[in-house]
Amino acid sequence: MTSFALKIVAIISMLCDHLSYAIFGHFSILNFIGRISFPIFAFQISEGFTHTKNVEKYFLRLGIFAILSQIPFSLFLNKFGISDPLTLNIFFTLLLGLLSIYSYVNINKLCNKNNSDKFTSNGKSIQNNNLKYVGIIFGLITVILIALGAELFHIDYGAWGVILIFTFYLFKNNRILKIASFFILVLLRYIKPLVLSNFNYLYILMFISTLPAILFIDLYNGKQGKKVKYLLYWFYPIHLLAIILLF
Repeated sequence: MTSFALKIVAIISMLCDHLSYAIFGHFSILNFIGRISFPIFAFQISEGFTHTKNVEKYFLRLGIFAILSQIPFSLFLNKFGISDPLTLNIFFTLLLGLLSIYSYVNINKLCNKNNSDKFTSNGKSIQNNNLKYVGIIFGLITVILIALGAELFHIDYGAWGVILIFTFYLFKNNRILKIASFFILVLLRYIKPLVLSNFNYLYILMFISTLPAILFIDLYNGKQGKKVKYLLYWFYPIHLLAIILLF
């Protein structure tokens, strides 16, 4: 499955999720279909960082569409009474997820550079593994702080969304850890509402319906497929506006 095919699956899933509130006015089977959209978008950000030729432009694109999408998103939340209209849209989540990866990678690069620049008196280079671990620790602390920022500013999917994006990058070369970490994160997302609701079947179904996202991600073949760079970027605010106007 190409990156383009994954985007189409995620877009259709997201559309189903949003249409549910417009058509039924409450949670429905369409919302369960919609649970797979965000994990796929999260995975796409981790892949986007790996393959982008200009990460600064990547940040800029996400930032611009985060701003453009906020009014449609707030109007959508307000009209259908889904959540606080001041919640920031998913592009902010993707932006902070990208920032978490970027920060982690560059903190580790900086520590490795400082490590490799050290030499003995006879000119031989020395390696300090402790400095390597310092880079990892400080990188992870930075990721946690960014995730907490997502909670503080009421960004869609909050800290969980940022950490999901980061873990997809962290375990991108280890299929077992990628799948296992996804399962654990999905469990952590729903365990609190499950317990508080005395294991209400709706939360059980939401947990179960989120898991198939990893099956689509696992089918990814590393290829881009059809090049439609701005498909998701424009679809997100436009489909929200269309739903608001039509319903």
